[in-house]
Parts: sequence; C-alpha cells; structure tokens
Amino acid sequence: MIDRLKEANDRFERLECELALPETLSNMELYAKLMKEYKNLAPLIEKYREYKKCESDTEGAALLMAEETDPEMKALAEEEYYAGRETLSKIEEELKILLLPKDPNDDKNVIVEIRAGAGGDEAALFAGVLYRMYTMYADTKKYKTELVSCNETGLGGFREITFMISGEGAFSRYKYESGVHRVQRVPETESSGRIHTSTATVAVLPEAEDVEIEINNSDLIIETIKSSGAGGQHVNKTESAIRLIHKPTGITIECQDERSQHKNKDKAMKLLRTKLFDMKQQEQNDKIASERRSQVGTGDRSERIRTYNYPQGRITDHRIGYTIYSLESFLNGDIEGMIDALATADTAEKLKGASED
Repeated sequence: MIDRLKEANDRFERLECELALPETLSNMELYAKLMKEYKNLAPLIEKYREYKKCESDTEGAALLMAEETDPEMKALAEEEYYAGRETLSKIEEELKILLLPKDPNDDKNVIVEIRAGAGGDEAALFAGVLYRMYTMYADTKKYKTELVSCNETGLGGFREITFMISGEGAFSRYKYESGVHRVQRVPETESSGRIHTSTATVAVLPEAEDVEIEINNSDLIIETIKSSGAGGQHVNKTESAIRLIHKPTGITIECQDERSQHKNKDKAMKLLRTKLFDMKQQEQNDKIASERRSQVGTGDRSERIRTYNYPQGRITDHRIGYTIYSLESFLNGDIEGMIDALATADTAEKLKGASED
C-alpha cells in the first residue's frame, strides 16, 4: 500500500508542475484533463500526507520514550506514542478506501428510466411517485433535471418516463437505484381497503460521451412524429417529436419534450448513445465472476431491491437489510441516508474483495 501511495504522491507533484506550464494553460482541453486527475488525487494525497506527519510524530514520541529519564516527560511521550499508533491505524483504513478503484462513471450525468410494472394503473401511479422522489432529491443536490420522454396515463401516472439528471457526481448517487421497486398500499379506487402490491422498474444509465460511442448515420432511421399525451395546445399539432431507430440493435428512441425538432433529435441521440454505452458495459459486467461483483452495485434491473410499505410507513432495502420508518419524507426526496448506507455497504464489499485478492 505504501508503494502505491508514494507513486500517487509522485504523480500528484508532477501534475502540480504540469498544470503551471504555459503550454498547459494555453490548451484548455489538456488543462481540464489534468485538473480532473489532480482533483481526483487530492483527497488521497491529503490523507497520505496526514499519515506521514502522524508517522513522524509517533516515531519521535517513541524515541523520546526510549531516551527520556524524567518520569513525567516519559509518561507524556508514552501517551503521545499510543495515541499516534491509534490514529495511524485509523488513517490506514481511510487510505484503503481511498485507494479502491473509482467507478469511472461516478462523475457523469445520468439518464433515468422508470417503467410501470405489475399492478396496472396503480403501478403507473407509483412510477409517478418515484419520478417525483428522484427529482426532489435532485433539487436538494442542486442537480438539473430534464424530461426526455414520457407516456402518461389518464390518472396522472406514467407507463414510462425518461429523464436526465445533470450535476457533479450524479451517477455516484443514483446508481444504486437500478432494479425493481415494490409498493404495498391501499389504492384510492379500492373500496374494501385491501392492500395491493405493485411494482415499477428503474434503470439508471451513465450518460455516454461522444468519444465513447460512435454511431454511423447509415445505421439510423430518423422519423418525425406528432407529440402525444397531455401537454396543452402545442401537442399533436406539429411534427416536432423524433423517433430514432438504431438498425443494428433495434433500439428505438422517441423524444417529444422540446418544441424544436432539432432539440428533440439532440436529446434522442444522447439517449441512444447512452443506451449503446450501457449495453457495452453490461457485456463487460457479464464477464466478471459473480463472486467478485458487489451485491449492492450490480444494477441488475430484474432484482427486487426495495419495498415501500404505506400502512407501516416503512422503506426496506433488501440488498443490505436496511429499514427506515419515514416514508413521507423519503418520498419527498429525503433519500440521502439510504444512498449513504448503500454506498457504505458497497465500499465494504469492495474492501473485502480487495483483501481476498
């Protein structure tokens, strides 16, 4: 571990020099690339330097313990030595976490797709509840939310809805939400008061950059269509909506949120690129041995990950056995505690895998 830390520190010092060079400052693309690496390394180097200082202080206390003849001074040195040993042990654990390979997608924007599952209209209403929850959480993080497309029901729910969330670290917060979400509640239309169980599926995709996925125009069928669904006077009157069909994969994208055909096409291309990038990642993940895969962060969309029980005011995440009883605030976007718990469990799983390796 110490060798890796020394290498990281050397790289950090080289980056400091490179960032100050005139040729770097005049090349914004290079400067941005180096600055991103510098910022990613900064927390690790800060902790490493804290470790080195504590190590030096502890060694000094050990030397003083061996040489000091005055009982009072010797006792003070001994106290400093054992406190230093305890601090070093704590910093070592923090360094192990900081040395874990970072998910390269963590800083990316995300595209979230929510689809109603089992439960008919009740499932569609629950999809709307999840959409509201995620956008309210985005507001607390100062993230920007953009609707890409939706298929509404007459009762105010969604058969499906796709939206983008933009902001630093967006994927790192939303990535644990992929999977099947289950709701248990009494529908408003249920006169007998029986509890119904419905589901919605959530897919969280890291936004792909242009350089990551190349799309040949010859592989695309681009159609203009009329917008559909609730939306006022503009809807159904102009062919501003776009349908993209990617012939090699059969992926079909529809985008109708913008009034401009050009803007809808840009959004549709962004979503197509992201879906192709996700397919590529899924193929890579399938090659990883299942025992080496974090049980929290797999993003398996067929897995039932969470239950929302209205009568009990309970939310339970089945991956980590984590339950909280604050359903109302949770559905109003207060999901940070749950995400922190999932991130902690994910880190613990990765540390376990690293120690086994």
